Amino acid sequence: MANLFESYFISYGFLKKYKSLHLENLRYLAIVIESEDAHQTSKVVKLLRWLDSIGVKNVCLYDMNGVLKKSKEAIFQKLKNAKSIEETNEAVTKHVPDHMTLEIVSYVDGKEAVAKAANLIFVDKLKQHNLGGELSETHLNEALQIVGFKGPEPDLLLVYGPVRCHLGFPAWRMRYTEIV
Repeated sequence: MANLFESYFISYGFLKKYKSLHLENLRYLAIVIESEDAHQTSKVVKLLRWLDSIGVKNVCLYDMNGVLKKSKEAIFQKLKNAKSIEETNEAVTKHVPDHMTLEIVSYVDGKEAVAKAANLIFVDKLKQHNLGGELSETHLNEALQIVGFKGPEPDLLLVYGPVRCHLGFPAWRMRYTEIV
């Protein structure tokens, strides 16, 4: 009940500490959406429009089953001010673009990334005749970068779903991420 009243007071502007958002520190936002909710494309588009209106310019959408990837074309048609991260080919920086940059990923992307990175590390170790050597985080990061799956780490990860977990969002991309 307290949360209900608090959200009511925030919505109507009664709590002064919520009047201004400081989004300059939010360079990259990731949103994990349960696959059932991801089927509601209109609600996803509404959320993205709202984020764009408050100034969030770099967003990653994730769902476990790839529902959002199937709806990708429809999402971009409804969002005139959005471009794919692959299309822009820009690094996420403090520079605020004039359009929303959107990345859509799923569980399959993470599995594929780990498999390709592990294969690359194995081949490299095989060439060095050092199969028993240590594997460090640096090795994995370099391999993920080489195979093209080392995306930006989100500053904030929002999880929409009935469980309190990241539902398979790539763990190597959220080392210093706050999860809400």
